Amino acid sequence: MPSLNLIVPALLGLSTHVLGANLLAAHYTGKLYPLTFNDNTLKVGAAISGAGTLPAWLGLDTSGGAKTVYSVDESWYGSGLLASFTVGADGSLKQASKITTSGASVHGTPYAGAKFFATVEYDPSTLTTYALPFQEGRKPLQQLKFTMSSPGPNSRQNAPHPHATHVDPTGKFLLVPDLGADLIRIFSIDATSGKLTACSQGEAQKGDGPRHGAFWGPSANSTDGLMLYTVNELGNSVTSWTTSYTGGCLALKRQQTLTTSSGGALAKGSKAAEVHVQDNFLYAANRADQTFGKQQDSIATYSIDASTGKIAFVETSNAHAWFPRTFQINKAGTLVAVGGQTSSNVAIIKRDPATGKLGDLIASAAVATPGREQEEDGLSSVIWLE
Repeated sequence: MPSLNLIVPALLGLSTHVLGANLLAAHYTGKLYPLTFNDNTLKVGAAISGAGTLPAWLGLDTSGGAKTVYSVDESWYGSGLLASFTVGADGSLKQASKITTSGASVHGTPYAGAKFFATVEYDPSTLTTYALPFQEGRKPLQQLKFTMSSPGPNSRQNAPHPHATHVDPTGKFLLVPDLGADLIRIFSIDATSGKLTACSQGEAQKGDGPRHGAFWGPSANSTDGLMLYTVNELGNSVTSWTTSYTGGCLALKRQQTLTTSSGGALAKGSKAAEVHVQDNFLYAANRADQTFGKQQDSIATYSIDASTGKIAFVETSNAHAWFPRTFQINKAGTLVAVGGQTSSNVAIIKRDPATGKLGDLIASAAVATPGREQEEDGLSSVIWLE
């Protein structure tokens, strides 16, 4: 990837081109930031507008051969934005489509061959779907309102709080971890209309607060032995689930729940954040645990048994970030990009593909302005543009 030599500034929040970018970060100031990692050096490019007020999540879709970035705006003020950006062969980004929403979205994903998009609204307790490409003025296809009969054991579980949308490896089911209701909600997908139909739910342990999930399987192109792993924000743990495909639905059965701590209780205010799978290893980020010193949080590593999907704790490693809300492993499995929300930095860390262990810090760069401790500001998301 060439160095970042030329930047064309954003124009009034419309299309923007940034040459050479191989990472992209979102910041709660309402901007996206391209980054170039080359020769162990990390450079931050000019800010890109067009992602709304509080862009909370970024996702890269390569299912159609082209690269498309989707951004989700968490704006709490009654008006949010969903947007898509195309990624050129030279790393340039250009806004392709957008749609105004009612706000409060925290995550989203395309589904059914990128014909539709599903997003969840945390406080409104809703799941909303849209046709793609986004088009201003177009109404949602479907909006499902979640309810629960009584509050959960944690004070934050006063209502359903859906936190993510994940498509299973078959592309036929959408899963929604619900932090408030301690559920993994499951929906079958009508690939023609985009309609979602509820299946039976996976039940987490009370007070776990499932936030995000990641799938793993012992062999490609098969659901035999397929596992789902979820990270639990309130329980500071990860859970493994076996899957079964029967009666036109996907069913989950809870197996293990392991702490994200290397030993003892995590620091007060700790919140497990995100989970990813690479090869036969599982990773989960700890926010505000300060395991490696002041403002130095951690990432927990687990091994996955290749025959059973059972997980075992390996170690915690320095995230080289404060409040690591976001992280992603590159395709080669040799690097991890970590986004510190409060420190507002992107850190590039070595990864050993053989052992799964995370190693030394290679590079780190500050992005926009730092956040405030335990507040919803700072850096929100980072992804590789691969």
